[in-house]
Amino acid sequence: MEIKRDKYLDQLISFAWDGQVKVITGIRRCGKSYLLRKLYYDYLRSHGVEDDHIISIELDLARDIRYRDPLALAAYVRQRVEGKPGRFYLFVDEIQMSDEVPNPYNEGGKPITFYDALNDLKALEALDIYVTGSNSRMLSSDILTEFRGRSDEIRVHPLSFSEYYSAVGGDKAAAFEDYAFYGGMPLILSRQDEEAKMEYLRSLFTEVYLRDIVERKKVAKEDVLEGILDLLCSSVGSLTNPTNVANAINSAQKRGKGEQVSRNTVSTYMGYLEDAFLFAQCKRFDVKGKAYFDYPNKYYCEDVGLRNARTGFRQMEMTHIMENIIYNELILRRYAVDVGVVYANGKDKAGKQKRMAREIDFVATKGGKRVYIQSAYAMESGAKQDAELRPFALTGDFFPKIVVRHDVHKRWYDDNGVLHIGIIDFLLDDELV
Repeated sequence: MEIKRDKYLDQLISFAWDGQVKVITGIRRCGKSYLLRKLYYDYLRSHGVEDDHIISIELDLARDIRYRDPLALAAYVRQRVEGKPGRFYLFVDEIQMSDEVPNPYNEGGKPITFYDALNDLKALEALDIYVTGSNSRMLSSDILTEFRGRSDEIRVHPLSFSEYYSAVGGDKAAAFEDYAFYGGMPLILSRQDEEAKMEYLRSLFTEVYLRDIVERKKVAKEDVLEGILDLLCSSVGSLTNPTNVANAINSAQKRGKGEQVSRNTVSTYMGYLEDAFLFAQCKRFDVKGKAYFDYPNKYYCEDVGLRNARTGFRQMEMTHIMENIIYNELILRRYAVDVGVVYANGKDKAGKQKRMAREIDFVATKGGKRVYIQSAYAMESGAKQDAELRPFALTGDFFPKIVVRHDVHKRWYDDNGVLHIGIIDFLLDDELV
């Protein structure tokens, strides 16, 4: 089954021969290699590029393990390209598997890394370079520094619902229910029955993600890492911070005084989960004060199927799952996303006047555009409607406001100009946001 990933493919095509290293990042098994070595490869071949002018190296395979040495990689590619006619394309898969090696010309000096190899190869005018990687700290946060501003990043995610539906077709409501349960990891589409799909998602954690983190980060407390993962999966869309997570783990694992997990350890391990693209942190933003809060924040899973697998497919609260799907969709549409905080005057339990914070699920910003979005599974009561809609009135501005709902099938605007739209309609309308 061929999966269309036209947005990413169009990005790659637009970046070709711009003098930059094209860096394709994202969680492992989300389709980076398929994008590069199938979709983009087929595009190049259909446009006349000869097969021997596409140099493909997969660093996670034993076949290419020698090229984990960046000096060996650079030497091999130069040998393939220099003095040969035509233009060449270099594909390097899972670049984070590359090793650091000693500088043979300066013993004790700074080690040689893949950044050095790729910066060297960039000097070849007849070579266009593409790499994939599954670790944000080794790639995203270092790209501007190590490549000195000469790189393009294409962030790939699991399938959006639109991509998923284009592959499976059929009844939209049934497709959405499956998507909300199994998520959008591409290989899910090749698994024929429910148990095979669930087992595949479970195995991704134990055999791929956790093993990668433990081995690469040399994690000493695997039970703590797994405890953090369980807590974040159980509470997607809930406010939390490392201190709360540490307290919950110490309590759940019945740790004595000498065994207490510290806030700093938890914060470090949470960072590992973000680096592996498993979770994204969504900060709280004071809409009128235009300032961010340090804590607490929300965390969303990169894929709801992975989240559901980690909870044993038992905690299937559609309110949280839907919110996670909307967050991921906004990120896919390349918005910066925050949790909005607005304030209203109210009374506490003692009847005293108090300035009370109210929350807008998402403040999505791109350039000078902003849109406010609430995720509401259903709004059957007046109290529920007030809770969801009142924060919109407190923003003090006229940016668009949307409520994404599971209980409506036809979009409409209320008297205050708020758009009410069904979740499926929202996910399939790329032009809406």
